[in-house]
Amino acid sequence: MSSSTHPTVLPRRPYGRTGRQLSVIGMGGIVVTNTEPDEADRLVAEAVERGVNYFDVAPTYGNAEQRLGPALEPYRNGVFLACKTGKRTRDEAAAELAASLKTLRTDHFDLYQLHGLTHMDKDVDVAFSRGGAIEALAEAKRSGQVRYLGFSAHTEEAALAAMDRFDFDSVLFPFNFACWLAKGFGPRVLAAAEQKGIARLALKALARQRWPESHPERQTYRKCWYQPLTNRETAGLALRFTLNQPITAAVSPGEASLFRLALDLAADLRPLDDTELTRLKTLAGSLAPIFPQS
Repeated sequence: MSSSTHPTVLPRRPYGRTGRQLSVIGMGGIVVTNTEPDEADRLVAEAVERGVNYFDVAPTYGNAEQRLGPALEPYRNGVFLACKTGKRTRDEAAAELAASLKTLRTDHFDLYQLHGLTHMDKDVDVAFSRGGAIEALAEAKRSGQVRYLGFSAHTEEAALAAMDRFDFDSVLFPFNFACWLAKGFGPRVLAAAEQKGIARLALKALARQRWPESHPERQTYRKCWYQPLTNRETAGLALRFTLNQPITAAVSPGEASLFRLALDLAADLRPLDDTELTRLKTLAGSLAPIFPQS
C-alpha cells in the first residue's frame, strides 16, 4: 500500500497528561487474529505507513498476540503498545503479563489494562481487593514493565467504581453513538474521567447494534460479535460522533476491511451539524444497542 494512495496524515491527539500522542484510530489486535504470519506483517506495515502508532491487544483475542508480536517487532520503538489482562488476582495477572511480554517480543508495555470490568462482585471487588490484580499492575509500573495503567469496562457502574479506587492513566470504554443516544450509556463515564484527568479511549465506535437473528452479514464479519456499521456515510457520522467527544482515540473493529474504513473516515472529523446529529438520533432509536447488556 503506497503512501501516495493515502496522502492524508492520520491525526494524533494527546494521551492524557503524559506527553504521548496517539493516532486517533488504534489497530485492534483482532485484525491479525487467524491470519497467516506474512499477512499479519503486511497489515501491521500498512497500519504504520498510514500513521497508526496505537496498537491494542489481549491474550483472549485468539492468536492475536502470536501474530502481532513478530509483525510489530520492526516498529516497536515507534509505537504505543497496549495490552490487557482478564485475570483478577495478583499472581494470575502477573503471570499473564509476563507471558504477554514474551509473546509480543517486548520488554515493556506502554499501557497495561484490566480487561472487561463488568460486574462489581466478580470483577471490581476482586481486582481491587488485597491480593487483587491491581497490585500486579502497580508493581509492573514501578518496575518499568509498564509505563501507564488503565482498564476497559462494559458497564458504567464498574467503570465509575474503578476510577474511584485507583489513579489510572486511561479508561477504554464503549463510547458509541447508539448506546449514548438511545440509552444514555457513556456520558457519565466520560465526564468522570475528564474530571479526574484520565485519558479517554473508545471501543465500538463503529458498532451498529446487536446482531439480528440469522443476519446474512454475520458470515462476512465473523470477527465482530456485534453488527458493524458498513455504510460509509453512516459509519463516518458515528466515528465523528465518538471522536468529537473529548476522546484521544478509537480502537478499530476486528475486521481488516473495517479497520481500513476507520482509517479512511478519520480524515474527516469535523463536528456534526444539527441535521447529522438528528439522523444519528433517529437511527439510534431504531436499533438494539450493544450496551447496556441486560
